Amino acid sequence: MRTERFDPATDTGAVQACHEIHLAEWRADGVRRAPLSPRMFQAWLRYGWTGDPQETWLARGSAGEVCGWYLLSLPQRENQHRASVNLAVAPSRRRAGVGTALLGHAADRAGQAGRTLLTSHSHEASAGAAFARALGARQRMTGVFWTLRPRSLPAGRLAGLRQSAASAAAGYSLMSWEGPVAEDRLVDVAALFDVENDAPRPAGEDPAGWDAARVRAEDRLIAEQGRRFYTVAARTDRTGRLAAITQLGVDPLDAGSAFQELTAVAGPHRGHRLGLLVKVAMLELLAAHEPQLTQIVTLTAEDNEHMNAINAELGFEVLERQLSWELETDHVPGGAGVGAPGGAGLAAPGASAAQS
Repeated sequence: MRTERFDPATDTGAVQACHEIHLAEWRADGVRRAPLSPRMFQAWLRYGWTGDPQETWLARGSAGEVCGWYLLSLPQRENQHRASVNLAVAPSRRRAGVGTALLGHAADRAGQAGRTLLTSHSHEASAGAAFARALGARQRMTGVFWTLRPRSLPAGRLAGLRQSAASAAAGYSLMSWEGPVAEDRLVDVAALFDVENDAPRPAGEDPAGWDAARVRAEDRLIAEQGRRFYTVAARTDRTGRLAAITQLGVDPLDAGSAFQELTAVAGPHRGHRLGLLVKVAMLELLAAHEPQLTQIVTLTAEDNEHMNAINAELGFEVLERQLSWELETDHVPGGAGVGAPGGAGLAAPGASAAQS
């Protein structure tokens, strides 16, 4: 087996081979969410979910076939002690040392970049989760993927929820837009993104610090992904400032499914059911603009009781769970077959926002 770096912006053959492994891995592990489309997958390999610098590496077998790959992300603003690794191995090549060798290579690259901690994710009860445990990785937290099938909502359900939420939200008005954030809203949107600072997160992990430039960079990333992107916000009537926000993206190559991104309510405006109000308004907007949707997926931390309660009230149901892991770079086995059996996928692709 040999390991080589590739450029996802230009090496379409390598990207296709890695995407095929992504599809095969999700089938083998019984993942219930839709896999990433080819364009979303390539954009993820190029930019990740955060726009931080990345490295993409693959492993080839003796016949030159691609048998595994990994994506290494190196945070530049916060958490500069860690690196995030997403690793996948072709199901037919599992338990042959491919994953262990790739992870050892990733740990070496992370160490060269001055990182002391590797973080990753796996599907619950998957080969990747067993691989992480065999390596001695520590579980950091659990994320919950929820799903809502809009067509299954009872008649009048949204209207009733909107009325209930609106009765507690006097003094606020709703607004929405598609695509990038307008220039005059950048500061308000950045402040709402910063609300995520008090959301559940693994111990020792610093939250992202948002400003107008970072919001605009996020807009550029969404454009590269090719997604149709919607935002609903609640604005205070007295000041005109934004008090709550929710966002959702639709991949045109998988237009039956949407992913609900961040939902946030500014601290001084909590207690007015604004989180429920903006999410109901989003569902109403989608009924008009994306009537073909059959499924909406979102991700929350398992211990985010407030947002989980809102999801349940809207009719979302638990789809599956995602486990988050960490392991010191100097504790990672350095070569194939060393330290842990296996070579399963570790770190399935997911969305950046986990508090929807």
